[in-house]
Amino acid sequence: MIVVAGEALIDLVPQAGGALPAPLLPARGGGPYNTAVALGRLGADVSFCSRISTDAFGESLIGRLREEGVDTALVQRGPEPTTLAVAAIGPGGSAAYTFYVEGTADRLFTVPPELPAATRALSLGTCSLVLEPGASAYEELMRRQAARGVFVALDPNVRPGLIPDADAYRARFRSWLPHVSMLKLSEEDADWLGADFGAWLAAGPAAVVLTRGGDGLTVLTRDGGRYSVPGERVRVVDTIGAGDTVNAALLHALSERELLSPGALGSLSPDRWREVLGFAARAAALTCTKAGAEPPYARELRAAGTGLPPGAS
Repeated sequence: MIVVAGEALIDLVPQAGGALPAPLLPARGGGPYNTAVALGRLGADVSFCSRISTDAFGESLIGRLREEGVDTALVQRGPEPTTLAVAAIGPGGSAAYTFYVEGTADRLFTVPPELPAATRALSLGTCSLVLEPGASAYEELMRRQAARGVFVALDPNVRPGLIPDADAYRARFRSWLPHVSMLKLSEEDADWLGADFGAWLAAGPAAVVLTRGGDGLTVLTRDGGRYSVPGERVRVVDTIGAGDTVNAALLHALSERELLSPGALGSLSPDRWREVLGFAARAAALTCTKAGAEPPYARELRAAGTGLPPGAS
């Protein structure tokens, strides 16, 4: 099982070309939530670990998880409102967000007593590791599971508008790295965090996966490897959820190859890395062809001739 921990929220996405003010369409989202949905659509055994409101938005969020085959036994519920994120769509389909997070349910997450015995990987990131008191609870969950030998995937997915002290956050980010098996982040996130890839790899992760928008994906490995794949050329509607789809596709492809253990990534050859990255790039490209965070189903990838890398079980 892959456990995805973090926020679930409602994206308010402007219609009519993305310019504000414009009618806003509610869309279920949040980086970890999108990752869990994407894993469910790919056919993974996945559980979502979060706190979700009992309001109408929260009921909709829970309903979608169940529809996509995501286990919800680890979801905590509360009467607090659902977090809202207003998206502004820029040139090329890129999205910027304004968040409404005061007193919302996902901030009150507490550490569960335990995760399912079948848990092989834990994926975390985005707002959930910024907003207290929940951030400290998610951090404790990360440390506890890493100590138990669980593969930890981290996508910081930096939202500078939510971070009151950038230097303190950067220091906290570095403190997570000894517990991380795989770090995934965008070029923009990497630059904001200092882009010290050598130090990051030395601190803990076996690999850092860098997303480069339409230019594709690159992985840097602790043994000095650097392997890249190009992006897939598609008609982009928007990029909402593309990075989260990359997270899910990477985890799913590694799971299918039985590589979800902290030391397993060191065994991947350059060709195998390119296959895994290529699968993630193709899945993300399909997400970009739809409005909002709509990751592809496994059948869509198969229909496009872009299923799991050759040799995957």
